Amino acid sequence: MAKKRKAASRRSGMQTVILCISTAMVLILLGFVVLSVLTARNLSICVKENLTLTVMLNDSVTADDGMALGRKLQKQAYAKHVTYISKEQALQEEIREMGVDSLEFLDQNPFVATLEVQLQADYANSDSLKHVLQQLSKNKRQVTEVVYQKDLMDDVNRNLQRVSLVLLVLAVLLIFISYSLISNTVRLSVYSRRFDIHTMKLVGASWGFIRKPFLKQALGVGFGASLLACVVLGAVVYGLYRYQPGIEQFITWRELAVTAVSVFVFGFVIVLLCTLISVNKFLRMTAGELYKI
Repeated sequence: MAKKRKAASRRSGMQTVILCISTAMVLILLGFVVLSVLTARNLSICVKENLTLTVMLNDSVTADDGMALGRKLQKQAYAKHVTYISKEQALQEEIREMGVDSLEFLDQNPFVATLEVQLQADYANSDSLKHVLQQLSKNKRQVTEVVYQKDLMDDVNRNLQRVSLVLLVLAVLLIFISYSLISNTVRLSVYSRRFDIHTMKLVGASWGFIRKPFLKQALGVGFGASLLACVVLGAVVYGLYRYQPGIEQFITWRELAVTAVSVFVFGFVIVLLCTLISVNKFLRMTAGELYKI
């Protein structure tokens, strides 16, 4: 008898370990999707904020007036950073990049002073920029023209929307698949103890009393699987930090914290829900039905 109990305990422990590992593997995939969605969001913000608006200034505008206008624009909601570039700086940049001095062919500097406005991500779209352009165009005394790469901006926004949609669909599908896989694993674990459930019913145990050990085991499995998944995800991110410089600006501690919380929430909720559904299913079955399945 003692040997049978020991063997049953060993089988139960092995099933718990297998359930924990299986659940952890699903949660790792789920965690990668959550982290990818958050990283893609940061990447899209970075790309949008690198799009610039070039404000060309009138020749009559002095350097002090140009910098004063830059400080004024810096206070606007749409501006992330404003840089004043004088005519001389523009000429030096051309010489450095092209290796040609325009003054050798022309009598005067062909460049004009400009303000390079890096936009906030929320304003890096055609609709928002219409209002910005209208506002800047009113200052005809200082501003001659406002230039931006409309086609590039539209292409960036279009591609980012497509990527976001693909990631969202992938996340929804993976949540559904995760639930299905974990549900099947949990159902098999409960199935092996279906006669124990029926025996407890025969001796008068309440449904709440019968559910209690299963739900307690589910909490342990959910915690263990989530912890294991977070360790694996953390190791992967650590490898990225070491071998992919600059990745830390896209994967910050906030993204890691949200991913870890998501993994634990999904781990607990899915395992508990699947266990509750499976136990209730066998609680409603009669002895004859248990032998038929």
